[in-house]
Amino acid sequence: MTPDPSPDPTIHRRRLRNELRRAREAADKSQREVATAMDWSISKVIRIETSAVNISTNDLRALLNFYDVGHDRIETLVGVAKAAREAPKWSLYRDVATPEYISFLGYESSAAIIRNFEPLLVPGLQQTEENAREVVDAIEERTLRTENTLETRVDALVDLRMQRQELLARENPPELHFIIDEAVIRRLVGGPDIMRGQLRRMRELAEAPNITMRIVPFTYGIYQRLRVPYVLFEFADPEDEDVLFIENPLGDLIIRENSPEERDRVTPVNYLGFFWDIEQVAPRQRTPEILDDAIRQLARSSHPQLPDKVERPVPGGTPAAAPD
Repeated sequence: MTPDPSPDPTIHRRRLRNELRRAREAADKSQREVATAMDWSISKVIRIETSAVNISTNDLRALLNFYDVGHDRIETLVGVAKAAREAPKWSLYRDVATPEYISFLGYESSAAIIRNFEPLLVPGLQQTEENAREVVDAIEERTLRTENTLETRVDALVDLRMQRQELLARENPPELHFIIDEAVIRRLVGGPDIMRGQLRRMRELAEAPNITMRIVPFTYGIYQRLRVPYVLFEFADPEDEDVLFIENPLGDLIIRENSPEERDRVTPVNYLGFFWDIEQVAPRQRTPEILDDAIRQLARSSHPQLPDKVERPVPGGTPAAAPD
């Protein structure tokens, strides 16, 4: 078992940003008034309150004094600011991961509760190394990369997925709720052997006390947000608002947080409702049965026509030969 890590710097940046906004509002100051009093540009105030830039210790103390914040609270927030400036564990992967994905990793590693809906692919926290390699290799852009750079990038991203799964072995792992569409376990990824290994891994995880896994059967038909993979993060500290990540068709991750401006649009609360609705039609008691059926269907005696490895054509390359 690995010890629980301290919150990722991403979490500290959020806390500081929220605290500064609340302190300004409690002091009944506008951003323009702050800029004038601190002799800053209005854009600097905005960047500080959105965590676009870090704030120095001296500037933070001066700002909090202007807001008439008490000494003890100032010292606490100075500690939060120092923690926010630390390099996150995931910064080693910045050459292969987008800034949005790095933020996602910080939230994931710090969350107390994670809810994940996946309509097409095995959730990253459940993927075996073999399955992860197949998935990453399939979705990585090939046309603008040499085979060597592609292989290096795939290796790094697969390693990253395996590193993410360390949270499953913590002394106090997060509470994990997965909902997947039946398409996830029926699509052959990498050939029968790789897929059987993946399904067995999922079957094992489904028995873990901190994990619930539900599968929406094909027979249920269409339901809300069927085409949208998303992850909801909840945190132990009630001061930390829930975070929603949505993966768009281009593969980018979009952060949505509760805010007055988004109350009637895409919010964690709305997607939590969608998640709960889907849970009602996918009883967790049926998960072992559905997974066992999928494993049986992959028995070689049932699929003599399936190759050990499904080869994918390379865009712009030589067309694959027709089967005999």
